[in-house]
Amino acid sequence: MEAVQTIALSMGLAWASGINLYATVFMLGVLQHTGHVALPAELIVVSDPLVMVAAGLMYVIEFVADKVPGVDSGWDALHTFVRIPAGAVLAARALGDVSPAAELAAGLLGGAFAAGSHALKAGTRLAINTSPEPFSNIAASLSEDVLVIGGLWTALQHPLVFLGLLLLFALLTAWALPRLWHTLKRIAAFLMQPVRRLRTPVPEPQPPPSSIPASSIPPSSLPPS
Repeated sequence: MEAVQTIALSMGLAWASGINLYATVFMLGVLQHTGHVALPAELIVVSDPLVMVAAGLMYVIEFVADKVPGVDSGWDALHTFVRIPAGAVLAARALGDVSPAAELAAGLLGGAFAAGSHALKAGTRLAINTSPEPFSNIAASLSEDVLVIGGLWTALQHPLVFLGLLLLFALLTAWALPRLWHTLKRIAAFLMQPVRRLRTPVPEPQPPPSSIPASSIPPSSLPPS
């Protein structure tokens, strides 16, 4: 059972990091400080006050940016290079003192789960941003925060349940991402239509045949007299 708990924590951290890395790190530090969880020695660093202050400050910034249409998608694009590597590192370190092979395997799986949750979040936000009102962005952002907190709590308290839900999430991601990609391509094509119209050259009007002067007609084209 201890191995199941360790795997659930490892993959749970990777999955949650793909959605909201800073909330994940801050929550983990709080749980360690309050004694609700005993982290492996390799993860104790998240409970360091300096790390918690940095994670808390970045979470506050993300909490605001994540609710502004357009800004949230830019934030997600930037954090493609932050969430996925961090998720892989957290997943590997959550295993504790293991062989390099096990640590590498956890990092690869963790990176995959972080990439999946990040891609699903970022793609969904791009689709939501086609709506001009901001309320759907706010609702989606709050739902993601609740999902991260609830998912980590489940991973720590009910690891078997979490691993089952994580498998369902992997299947859902494999089903949803191609459809989401096609939806985003249609949206992009629709938004690019005005640009294509501006780039299309307008043909110059041609004079009617009767108005062409005879001098401009080549002799070879004139009928024999």
